[in-house]
Amino acid sequence: MKKLLCFFLCLIINLETVHGQSYCVMSDADNTVIEEKDMHKVQSVASISKVMTAILALEKGDLNATWKTGKELKQAYGSMIYLKEGQQVSLRSLLYGLMLRSGNDAALEIALHIGKTQKKFVQMMNEKAKEIGMLDTHFANPSGLDEEDGGNLSSAYDMALLMSYAMKNPAFREISGTKYYTSEWNYRWRNKNKLLFEYPFAIAGKTGFTKKAGRTLISAAKHENVENVIVTLGMGDDFTFHEQKHTKVFDEIKVIPILAKGKYVIDHKQICIPEDIAVTITQKEQAKLMVSSHFEDKEFIIEIRNGNNQQVYNFPYKKVRHKKGGLFS
Repeated sequence: MKKLLCFFLCLIINLETVHGQSYCVMSDADNTVIEEKDMHKVQSVASISKVMTAILALEKGDLNATWKTGKELKQAYGSMIYLKEGQQVSLRSLLYGLMLRSGNDAALEIALHIGKTQKKFVQMMNEKAKEIGMLDTHFANPSGLDEEDGGNLSSAYDMALLMSYAMKNPAFREISGTKYYTSEWNYRWRNKNKLLFEYPFAIAGKTGFTKKAGRTLISAAKHENVENVIVTLGMGDDFTFHEQKHTKVFDEIKVIPILAKGKYVIDHKQICIPEDIAVTITQKEQAKLMVSSHFEDKEFIIEIRNGNNQQVYNFPYKKVRHKKGGLFS
């Protein structure tokens, strides 16, 4: 009996070693890491890497584009939406098939359409990763399969950065958060992300699994003005974990708006704020929050202090004639 118990304990330990267990809870407002475990640990991330495939397609392609599939479809395997050679498809339906049903054939078709070759598309994926700041990431294919080429390697932190970036795209938010979709060839798909059906604040996400990666899950949830992203890698009961962590964030965290994006004129100087500025803090930290701004050289600088933490934003300005209105009018 002791030997049998020892065997199962060793098996559990070995499985955890192979799959790992890392996660990252990130505020979508300012990419603040709220909670994490081994978030920079690099491993295969399976199909949640399709978030990169989707955002590239949305930025580089036309949702209404249509074409006929080619012979390359024979290369696809695993999770499928069952495309056929010579079938008329649209980028829109392929993206729904990619995000709702994790179609590897959809991923391949998207890659060939956007990049002309899979190799070129993968190069685009890695270039985009660098642009976003995903320093521990290397993509090898558009689907997340890892049997042949080692798969797409990333970390919980990098994938949270990617999801936070993708959630700023309205089309991505809509597609990723859709529960059901019917393609133009009358296939009806149900999203594999159970959180969309079982957790009222879930708004988007992507599931993943391979033997090498284990279960992977990326989700976004929103309550009032607080929106956050969670990534788990190699975690068994991931849906429950995401629901509990999202709820904990909503109970404990506040997002304080600092300055909305737009153009402002202060003292004959025009400043362009490209994105909303907000700070993520706990309820207790709110009393310590201090915000100041000043001009220095050729920049407008906003400093946000919260105890020992400090965030600094620098924006160039140009001199203009006096206008009524502005930041402090």
